[in-house]
Amino acid sequence: MRRKIPESNVIKVKRTQMITPEGFQKLTDEHEHLWKVERPDITAKVTWAASLGDRSENADYHYNKKRLREIDRRIRYLAKCVDNLKVIKYHPNQEGQVKFGAWVEIKNEAKNLQKCFRIVGFEELNGNNDYISMDSPMAKALLDKTVGDEVIVKTKMGDFVWRILKIEYQKP
Repeated sequence: MRRKIPESNVIKVKRTQMITPEGFQKLTDEHEHLWKVERPDITAKVTWAASLGDRSENADYHYNKKRLREIDRRIRYLAKCVDNLKVIKYHPNQEGQVKFGAWVEIKNEAKNLQKCFRIVGFEELNGNNDYISMDSPMAKALLDKTVGDEVIVKTKMGDFVWRILKIEYQKP
C-alpha cells in the first residue's frame, strides 16, 4: 500500500514550459506511435491472453496488462504536456547571445574541462546527454552572455568559472 505524503512535505519544482521545434516533434511522434502502434498491439495481446481462461496464473495477461497501463499513463502525460508547452523557434536576433535552444561550448581553465551542450526545456532531456535544462544553474548563468564572457556558476559544490568559447543555433 502506498503512503500518502502530506502536501506540506512535497517540493514543487516550477519548470519552464518551453520546447524546441525538434523536441515538440519528437514528443508528438512518440504520442502517435504509442497510440497507433503500441497500444493496439498490446491490447490484442491482452485480449488473446484473457481468452485462454484462468487469469490468476497467466503471466502473459499480467505482463501485457501492466504494459498497457504504462502506455496509457504515458499517452495521458504526453497529451497534457503537449498542450501546455510553448514551441520556441529560432530567430536571427538570437545570434551572438546564449538564448533558449543554443548550442554552447564552454571551458573551465582551472580544471581544464571543456563542455558542449544545448539549452532546452525539461521535456527534451530524456535520453539526450548533451542537453541541459533551461532551469539548471548552468543555463541560468549563461543566458544572454556572449562569446568570450566569463560566467560564474553557483552550485551546491561551490562556484565555478566558465568561459564561453562558441554559440551556435540549429537553424530550420
